[in-house]
Amino acid sequence: MFYPTEQGSGLARDPLNAIVVPRPIGWISTLDMEGRANLAPYSFFNAVAYDPPQVMFSSTSNHAFGGLKDSARNAKETGEFVVNMATWSLREAMNASAVMAPHDVDEFEYAGLKKVPSELVKAPRVAESPVHLECIYTQSLELESDDDDDPNTVIFGKVIGVHIDDQYIRDGLVDTAGLEPIGRLGYLDYVKVEKTFSMDRPQWK
Repeated sequence: MFYPTEQGSGLARDPLNAIVVPRPIGWISTLDMEGRANLAPYSFFNAVAYDPPQVMFSSTSNHAFGGLKDSARNAKETGEFVVNMATWSLREAMNASAVMAPHDVDEFEYAGLKKVPSELVKAPRVAESPVHLECIYTQSLELESDDDDDPNTVIFGKVIGVHIDDQYIRDGLVDTAGLEPIGRLGYLDYVKVEKTFSMDRPQWK
C-alpha cells in the first residue's frame, strides 16, 4: 500500500510506530523546581552523538493537567535529568510510571520503585534499574506541530555520568542480552532484547 501522510492510511491505527521499530525507551527521572521527583518513559528517545556523548527525548503534546509534560519542563528548568534503562523485569513498573498523573505525583512511589542518589546531578535514579545516564540539559527544539496546543518538544542532554551494574560487564563488554532491555513497538506492543548477533563492518579497499 501507499498513502500520503496528510490523508492518512485508512488502517485501524496509524502504522508509523509499528514501522519505526524497535525504539529504545528513555525512562526519564527528574526533579521539579520544588524538589519533587518525576519519572516517565519516552519512546522517542536515542543516543545522538559520541563526543561529547549526547542523548535526546521528545515530548509530544502537552500534559493532561496543563503545560509541558513534567520531564521536559523539569529538564529545561533545572538543567538536569537521568535516563534509566527499562528492562524486562521492570516492564510493569515502567508502564505504571507512564500514567498521566497530576504534576505533584511522585511516579517512583506510584510505581513502587526506590530512589537512589545520582553522583553528579540532583535528579534521583531508579534503584532497580541496571543502567543510568546522568545528563545535563543542553538545548531544546520545538518541532512542527499540527496543533499549537500540543507542541512537539525535543530535549537534548550531555551525558556526564554512566552507571552500569557490574554483573553485566563481561570481558570488558556490556552483556546487552543479559540486561534484557525492552523497546517500544507500535500500538501497545513492546519487544525484549534476548538475542544479538555481530557483523564486521566492511572496509573500503
